Amino acid sequence: MKRMEESRKMYENMVIPEELEGMVEECIRQARTKRAESLKEETGGEKAEGIETGEKRIGKSQAAGRNTTGKIFRWAAGIAAAFLVVTTVGLNTSEAFAMEVQKLPVIGDLAKILTIRSYERTEGDTHITAEIPGVELGESDNGLSKEVNAQIEKMTSLYEEEAIQRAEEYKEAFLATGGTEEEWAEHDIQIKVWYEIKCQTENTLSFVVKGTESWTSAYAETRYYNLDLKSNSFLSLEDVLGTDYKSVADGQIQAQIEEYTKAGETFFTPEEGGFTGITGDTSFYLNEKGNPVIVFEKYAIAPGAMGEVEFEITR
Repeated sequence: MKRMEESRKMYENMVIPEELEGMVEECIRQARTKRAESLKEETGGEKAEGIETGEKRIGKSQAAGRNTTGKIFRWAAGIAAAFLVVTTVGLNTSEAFAMEVQKLPVIGDLAKILTIRSYERTEGDTHITAEIPGVELGESDNGLSKEVNAQIEKMTSLYEEEAIQRAEEYKEAFLATGGTEEEWAEHDIQIKVWYEIKCQTENTLSFVVKGTESWTSAYAETRYYNLDLKSNSFLSLEDVLGTDYKSVADGQIQAQIEEYTKAGETFFTPEEGGFTGITGDTSFYLNEKGNPVIVFEKYAIAPGAMGEVEFEITR
C-alpha cells in the first residue's frame, strides 16, 4: 500500500519529458493515416467525407477529429506516465529490472543516474543494505559513464568487503574481552552503502556515494562525483570557480570558520593540523544553487563532534 501511494504521488508530481510532444504528434499522424487508408478501402478507394488529410479537416469530421486526437494524446501521455512510474519503482525494487533499464535510450534527464543494484543481505552477524548507482550519459560520452561506473563498483565492493572484515574482527575482540554472544547480538551491526544526488541540471550532475558502519564512524567512506554533461568530463574546483579558485575558496572558508568560532564552535589551529588552505584535490559537491560546497572529513580540521564540516562558496 505504501509503495502504491508513493507511486501515485510520483505520478501526480512528475514532469512529462519534452520528447513526449514529438511522440504524440507522431502517434496522431500514424493514426490519421491508418484511419484514412481503412476508410478508403471500405468505400472502394473514394475519399470518404470527413477524412482528415494533411493539415485540412473536411466536413462533419472536425469534431470527431478533435475527439480522436484527444484520445490519442491521453493514450500516449498515459503510456509515458506509466513508464515513468514503473521505471522509478522498478529501479528500486528489482536488480534484474534495473540492469535492463541500462539498455534503454536516454530520455532527457530520466536516465542520467539510476540505481543499478539494490539489495539487502546478511553476512554472519552483519546486515548489509546497498543501493549502488550508475550513470548513463549517452553513446557519445567519451567513455565517462564507463569510467565513473567502474570507480563506483570498485569503491562499493571494496568498502563492503573491508567493512565485513572489520565487523568480524570487532566481534572477535569483543568476545575475547569477556563479551557474550547475547550481548554481541544486541549490537545489531549494520553496513550501509548508498548515494545522494546533490545537483542535477541540463549541464551538470553532482552526487555522492557513501558507505557507513553502525558501530564506528572511523571507517566511513565518501566519494564525490561532479560531472560536466556538456563536455563529458569531471568538474574541478577550478572549472567552477575560475583560475583563482584557491584564493576565492580560502578567503570564504576562513571567514566562515571565524563566524563558527564566534558562535562557540571549535576548530583546530593550523599548528594542530587545522585549515591551511584547499588544494585541487579537496572534496566538494555542487548544491541546488550550483555553488560548490567544500567538504572536510571528520577530524580533518575540527574535533569529531563537528562531524564533516561543509563550506558553501558563492561566486
